[in-house]
Amino acid sequence: MDSFLDLFDPGTSPPSNCDVWPAEDNDDVTARLPPEPQMGNVEYKLKLINPSKLRFEHLVTQLKWRLREGHGEAIYEIGVEDTGMLTGLSAEDMKSSLITLDEMARKLGATTSVLRERSVKKDKMVAEVLVRKVPDDQECIEVMVAVLGGADAGKSTLLGVLAHGEFDNGRGSARLNVLRHLHELRSGRTSSISHEILGFDTEGDVINYQKARTAEEIRDRSSKLITFLDLAGHKKYLKTTVAGLSGYCPHHVMLVVSSPAVTVSSPTQLDMTKEHMDLALALRLPFCIVVTKTDITPADNTIKWLESILKSIGCRKVPFVVKSDDDVLTASSAQPTQNVVPIFTISSVTGEDLDLLTKFLYVLPPSISIKDKERLEQECCQFQIDEIFKVPDIGTIVGGVLVQGVVNIGTELVIGPFDNGTFVPVTVQSIHRNKAPRRVVKATQSASLSLEQSIPGLRNGMVLLGSGVNHSACIFFQARIVVLYHATSIHNGFQTTVHIGNIRQTAAIVAIMECDKRGMHTNDTASVIFKFARHPEYVTEGMRLLFREGQTKGIGIVTQVFALQVVAG
Repeated sequence: MDSFLDLFDPGTSPPSNCDVWPAEDNDDVTARLPPEPQMGNVEYKLKLINPSKLRFEHLVTQLKWRLREGHGEAIYEIGVEDTGMLTGLSAEDMKSSLITLDEMARKLGATTSVLRERSVKKDKMVAEVLVRKVPDDQECIEVMVAVLGGADAGKSTLLGVLAHGEFDNGRGSARLNVLRHLHELRSGRTSSISHEILGFDTEGDVINYQKARTAEEIRDRSSKLITFLDLAGHKKYLKTTVAGLSGYCPHHVMLVVSSPAVTVSSPTQLDMTKEHMDLALALRLPFCIVVTKTDITPADNTIKWLESILKSIGCRKVPFVVKSDDDVLTASSAQPTQNVVPIFTISSVTGEDLDLLTKFLYVLPPSISIKDKERLEQECCQFQIDEIFKVPDIGTIVGGVLVQGVVNIGTELVIGPFDNGTFVPVTVQSIHRNKAPRRVVKATQSASLSLEQSIPGLRNGMVLLGSGVNHSACIFFQARIVVLYHATSIHNGFQTTVHIGNIRQTAAIVAIMECDKRGMHTNDTASVIFKFARHPEYVTEGMRLLFREGQTKGIGIVTQVFALQVVAG
């Protein structure tokens, strides 16, 4: 029998068990959704009409649980039975049910917005409603999206259009608001990691720099905030791109492909597109694909090329071309559980279908649950340093991601490890997030911290740790690795660039267990011992690693750390 991927015809319809709604004015009463899931943030309700007080309290408790499962967002299907049957309600009953749902949401301090409505009979209809509640200890729901793609694919231009609300002039005017350095402005190519933000209010309206003057105002007016991580596309800066993906731990990846690149056969851009897709797959990050520059070249050939890659044995994803608002919601609901990869075709010059991508970002959920986030916040502080700045009259500023714990102004931490494996005490003087001052930063959030002391010898890859964490660095560590590709075989002494969180350093394999004299080949798995080449790093068991050298690629998990013995004095 053919596999599920072979049976699915991409670009025409989603898999049969996706969240498929009938077309407008469709009288097919047999149309249905999958049975209601027991876990997750999706709830089916046939009707919510004049519930008793006891029933209302039960419904509110149920909504609270669904919101917790959905990281602050829940989807309610009104007019749908638990079996998934689209029974529908009359217009009067639907209005009454939506009023009840709104009252339930207000009881929890949440808001509701109708995503779509459809007729299932001449006088019956169903509705899909998004319920959103910003957690009490957060100002808004945050999602970090890493933007990948080859050079000249239009990544920075697209972010400039999204964040500033003005279309490009066809010559890269929109990207001028995004690029950070003079050489980037001259070449038009991103070489560093930059951030852009896009906000949404409770009604789903976009809040960007066209509607707000500052990043702080965007944040204050938004119930949901998308932080874009603009990463370099040129092969020359691949190490920077991998470091950004590994260090910042984004929730989602947006892979940008230029439509003309396939038509004119641009091997450099297409090779980098496949390289970046492999990175997202290796790190198990959900991703969507955006085909740009459709005003220059139709996207048909590009979509066929993408479909062939996504359905290949090494990827086994289900491509789904988004053409309507319904497709956006279908792709969003099917993506986490059914390996669906949404494909958008847009133009940054004409704005074609840009609204579909924006709506997808509006309903895009973060990948970490509130329960997991609360657990991380209870643990001792660990802040990964990705950038270091020296600012006159202010001192040292470090930027990065707080992996676990909570940091306030005045928090006392230690920073390191230095070349001798030691850590130095520091105090946090101020905190900035999304270009605005803050008093606190919590687990999974990125931020910039100003330190009271000016400390020489700082480098990217260091960490800030709380007092309750074991402050020990290592030169040697053991990991269970899988070789994704190697042209020949890997033996003792093999050197490669290792990425572990914010760490990027050359390391050598000094011992391979469970391996004969043939060495390790493509698809082989073994436990190996690595040795850092230059200086000790802070590594803990359970951290994911990615290594690459030329065409060689591999992934793994740290299983044991051999702490460096620091000699006093």
